[in-house]
Amino acid sequence: MRADTALTSSPTPRRRRRILPILVLLIPLLTGLAGAPVQHVAGDQLSDAIARQKALERQIAAQKHKVAELAALQGEFKAEIARTSKALAGINADLFTVRKQVTKMVGQVAAVKSKYQGLVDQLKDLDKELVKVEMQEAEKRQELGARRALLAERLRSAYDTDQTSLLETFLSGASFTDVLTQVSYYIDVGEQDKALATQIMNDQTTLASLHQTVVDTRTQTDEIRKVTAAKKRELDADLRQLKQAQAALAALERKTAKALAAQKAAYARAASAKSKLRKSIAQAASAQRALARKIDAMIRAQASHGRIPSRYNGTLAWPMGGSVTQNFGCTGFSWEPPLGSCAHFHQGIDLVAPAGTPVHASGPGRVVYVGWNWADGSDPAWIVIIAHAGNLQTWYAHMQARYPVRNGQWVYQGQVIGYEGNTGHSTGAHLHWAVRRNGVFVNPRLFL
Repeated sequence: MRADTALTSSPTPRRRRRILPILVLLIPLLTGLAGAPVQHVAGDQLSDAIARQKALERQIAAQKHKVAELAALQGEFKAEIARTSKALAGINADLFTVRKQVTKMVGQVAAVKSKYQGLVDQLKDLDKELVKVEMQEAEKRQELGARRALLAERLRSAYDTDQTSLLETFLSGASFTDVLTQVSYYIDVGEQDKALATQIMNDQTTLASLHQTVVDTRTQTDEIRKVTAAKKRELDADLRQLKQAQAALAALERKTAKALAAQKAAYARAASAKSKLRKSIAQAASAQRALARKIDAMIRAQASHGRIPSRYNGTLAWPMGGSVTQNFGCTGFSWEPPLGSCAHFHQGIDLVAPAGTPVHASGPGRVVYVGWNWADGSDPAWIVIIAHAGNLQTWYAHMQARYPVRNGQWVYQGQVIGYEGNTGHSTGAHLHWAVRRNGVFVNPRLFL
């Protein structure tokens, strides 16, 4: 009774071990008789996941490169704004230079906007790719869950089937063919379960790769998005500064144009008789040369007594704030004398400010002349000339006839030496400031 019970109960480990020799004997007979095909696991999905991860990494690297380019462009733009704002806030802005700076900034801001928009577009593309990867991750997670459930079901089924031992099946089989069929089923199920388990492991690896791609991409994309937003705020602030610079330039241009129009109108009235104008220009040029020779003689005399240094080691400063109505160099103003290849040449800088504005010494030096420039003829200008060294002088013309300084007096940079006036051949209150070096008038801006 106990023996029968033992045969019908679940096989013990010892009985299972006794089954193995029978399986060993049967395997050669079962070769080629496996009924169901074995499921092969492909590594394409994992390769695709890794390839997608690499592609996203390249996209993120490209975005970071664009962020760096954007930062560099904005840095250049900020520096240009700072230079332009400083130039506009200076006492005497060079309109030609400032216009070039503003034009350059307009081009720079267009480049910054383009780079920013490219970055935004790339972020949108990356977001789309990220959505695809997230969908792929969800699909793979669902597939993995289904395969795990299937494998669990097959294992439960195999356990339930194994309650009847293989030996009992062999002994009770109606024929040897039935036994082969039953044993073939056991072997096929094992191979299929093994293939399914392998697929699950591959699915887990693929899923882990996809998940890591999503996490890394999302983190880095969020960081890039924050940086991009910060750069946009900076760009908005820079654009406001650019508009302020453009408005300041426009106001300065209007002010300068008004002063220049007054000068031109005055000279137009004086130029009504062209022959008289040509004679006046020739006389003025001759008078200036005569005065320069006289000043040179005075400087040599004072330098010989050690009252004027032989060299000047400092820089010069603007003598007065205001609008620059004429720069140094070739000009379209017909009342200026010719020089070199220029039909008309202005040998100093004209500054316009409210009448009576104090004029300051551009640098330390000895006052070698203060008074009327009688070389101009019957309508002389009040002029002050300062020798900063034996070969360097600054000239200040058209000032009011006042004596804040005297001939031979030593003055310091910034000291008041006179007041803006309208004396001599002048078109209105302004200061003609000139720098003479080695006997030749040169551009004062080179010494600022």
